[in-house]
Amino acid sequence: MSIPLLETKGLKKYFKTKKGYLHAVDDINIKINEGQTLGVVGESGCGKSTLGRTILRLIEPTEGEVNFEGENIFKYNGDRMKNMRKKMQIIFQDPYASLNPRMTVGQIIAEPLYVSKITKTKQETNNRVHELMEKVGLAERYENVYPHELDGGRRQRIGIARAISVNPKFIVCDEPVSALDVSIQAQILNLMMDLQEEQNFTYLFITHDLSVVKHISDEIVVMYLGKCVEKAPSRELYKNPKHPYTQALLSAIPIPKLGQKRAKNIIKGEVLSPINPTSGCRFALRCPHFSNECAKIDPPIRKINENHFVFCNLY
Repeated sequence: MSIPLLETKGLKKYFKTKKGYLHAVDDINIKINEGQTLGVVGESGCGKSTLGRTILRLIEPTEGEVNFEGENIFKYNGDRMKNMRKKMQIIFQDPYASLNPRMTVGQIIAEPLYVSKITKTKQETNNRVHELMEKVGLAERYENVYPHELDGGRRQRIGIARAISVNPKFIVCDEPVSALDVSIQAQILNLMMDLQEEQNFTYLFITHDLSVVKHISDEIVVMYLGKCVEKAPSRELYKNPKHPYTQALLSAIPIPKLGQKRAKNIIKGEVLSPINPTSGCRFALRCPHFSNECAKIDPPIRKINENHFVFCNLY
């Protein structure tokens, strides 16, 4: 059996607060094979973005491992981690805030080339910048303009060009289309899928938009308050959701047909505090199938079929 490109084992990230430790990411175990896309979904504040940043070591973990090509990158020193940056990149959520307003489009795309010392001469750098601009659909005339002069879609194309400039193997896509109009979202998603097919990129695609994640992902992980509650292939999850939280999320997706409505599972109850959470299922207080066992014991992992897993006492 081949080694996955990326695997996390018992990954945790806690933040110290005045009231205790906030469990942003709590014991996450995922695997992503090369050339695949793993979608991560959940409501705002569930730990999706923290997971992505911890995997890249933009945030140092509290506990656990991230194995990239079979090696735990948390053991790497500064120089080795700097070289690893060529293999692992990120596309940020906000194209308005993630680009340096003092730099032109060409300078922004060229910066990783200088830092990583991929190109040797200025001419080689310029040629690579033009190649990347063409690849992401940016006209060459935009090379000397500043980010504020462009719309959101073009700004996000700059962010994508910057991320792929060093030829990475793995890219964290942190809600890359959530700040864009729907028509622009489709263009950016199609661009990312074309680039993946062309260069065999591996994506961790973070989003709260269930329609978007279905379109791009091979497998999907559903997170709730720092925990993974369900993991399954994309089609399987949409066809046969098992966890009550997943069922409620999917019931909220509108049906694009006049006169047809989906029965909604409305989530009631209070959200458990992520600071020093007690044992038991973190969704228990909002779950329609609540039992005393749910509040006392951490839900075990249940295997529904070969690739479908759920953390729930119902199964």
